[in-house]
Amino acid sequence: MPMSAAEIERTILAAIPDAEITIQDLAGDGDHYACTVVSEAFQGLSRVRQHKLVYDAFGNRMGTELHAMALKTLTP
Repeated sequence: MPMSAAEIERTILAAIPDAEITIQDLAGDGDHYACTVVSEAFQGLSRVRQHKLVYDAFGNRMGTELHAMALKTLTP
């Protein structure tokens, strides 16, 4: 079963509480998303480490419940 945008937001906020999150359903199918996450937690981290922080929040659900997510991370 696909993950909803609301569940994506809850999952990221559980791991990165100060995150400002924007989510777009790219295909209208609830299975392909674009997500922008803005957080102070990314300060001083490489882009790879920033993305890892977000993807780690999903654990083993990435690729199963959440099929595809284009990710953009920023600092405020």
